[in-house]
Amino acid sequence: MSSAPGYQAPTVTVSSSLPGRGVSDAVLLVAVVAGEDGPTVAEDQTHLGADAVAAIESALAALNATGAEGQLHRLVIAELPVASVLTVGLGDAREEWASDTIRRAAGAAARSLDKVGTVVAAPAALDLGATVEGLILGSYRFTDFRSPKTAPKDAGLKKIIALTTDTKAATKAAVQRAVDIATSVATARDFVNTPPSHLYPDEFAKQAKALGEAVGLTVEVLDDKALTKGGYGGIIGVGKGSSRPPRLVRLAHSGGGRRAKKVALVGKGITFDTGGISIKPAANMHHMTSDMGGAAAVVATVVLAAKQKLPIDVIAYVPMAENMPSATAQRPGDVLTQYGGTTVEVLNTDAEGRLVLADAIVRACEDDPDYLIETSTLTGAQTVALGARTPGVMGSEDFRDRVAELSQAVGENGWAMPLPEELKDDLKSQVADLANVSSSRYAGMLVAGVYLREFVAEGVEWAHIDIAAPAYNTGGPWGYTPKGGTGVPTRTMFAVLEDIAANG
Repeated sequence: MSSAPGYQAPTVTVSSSLPGRGVSDAVLLVAVVAGEDGPTVAEDQTHLGADAVAAIESALAALNATGAEGQLHRLVIAELPVASVLTVGLGDAREEWASDTIRRAAGAAARSLDKVGTVVAAPAALDLGATVEGLILGSYRFTDFRSPKTAPKDAGLKKIIALTTDTKAATKAAVQRAVDIATSVATARDFVNTPPSHLYPDEFAKQAKALGEAVGLTVEVLDDKALTKGGYGGIIGVGKGSSRPPRLVRLAHSGGGRRAKKVALVGKGITFDTGGISIKPAANMHHMTSDMGGAAAVVATVVLAAKQKLPIDVIAYVPMAENMPSATAQRPGDVLTQYGGTTVEVLNTDAEGRLVLADAIVRACEDDPDYLIETSTLTGAQTVALGARTPGVMGSEDFRDRVAELSQAVGENGWAMPLPEELKDDLKSQVADLANVSSSRYAGMLVAGVYLREFVAEGVEWAHIDIAAPAYNTGGPWGYTPKGGTGVPTRTMFAVLEDIAANG
């Protein structure tokens, strides 16, 4: 990656009218809905003009279009000063559109326009922020490691003109918020997509530090010597098998006064996970480049909080390590001491995420936060329980439900899960305070949540978001979600931070 990390989003402007004919390569994006007599242009698109609307609807009828959600058609409409028109279906007409419906539609449209430099977005009239977010996220590319042989020949989407009747300062601020959110998600994607040969703990820490300092965050990085001296046995234990030693990064945003709410964020940053001595099967092990997806989202979120000047304090702790098998690696049966003094029998070295997270959680609680949000690609059991697109949310019941509800509102679809008390018995050890895994094959995601709960200080409202599958899309792209890194749950965590800033 470049020496100045961070995704460079297309430029976005707002306009109350279509551009002049000088923008020769511009494509006009128009939302349409399904109707009894064929698709019709969605409401609040009067700036297109009656003749242009009639021409679009006539062309769609000739193509037997339906207006189904995500359906795309490219048209040439003489009545409009653009090279072409791209219609995107929203499905059946309704009084109000869910933001994520607009976001997915804009993303699907953007993915179909690889060789287009300028998009004029009419769906902005329906939901300005969702349209901008969808276009930026849908047009996302990761090409840092492609040579000229396979790199795209075009520059991709570089300019978005959002059509809206309201171009006042508040509207422009809403656009900037959408740009900042999408840019942060894309930055998290960049981190996840960067191969482990180029993103290892020290490099990841340097890039997190550069991003943080660029927006005024206070940044501290503990290297392996400082971690050993400080008693961070989980982080050191996981990193022992690698030639590239671990790090712990602290990034702090001070947005309020003495009475401001304080939120701690913790994200798992395993830059590559072989499983250690308990080595994983070779098939699909390359997907473990994504095992730092939680850390990527946490770094992106605290940077976003600073950009948006949220009036709360946000302190992020990001443990970074590489889990490798070697003569120096920890063994199944070893006992380590987590930061804070709890001893743990490591029965399975592939259950390493909870070890680094426990250290970071205890340290984060020393800052006396009101809330703590931890996210990680923690368990394959999340995929078994909830599938590839639904994060599991565990923790304090009220805060867990609040996080899940906000996650669903932004389209990341977190789902509340329980932490049954009886599962703690499965973590008993013969030789230490805890074992890092259960002997049972059941409820693996919940057992991991129960383990983490042991390290959360009393009185701290907390939530754990398991994104084992949602952080990395191994299937085909859909909506605004590409193959590879997704950036989940950056938007969830930011929505929670905004909600805490507004409501406490």
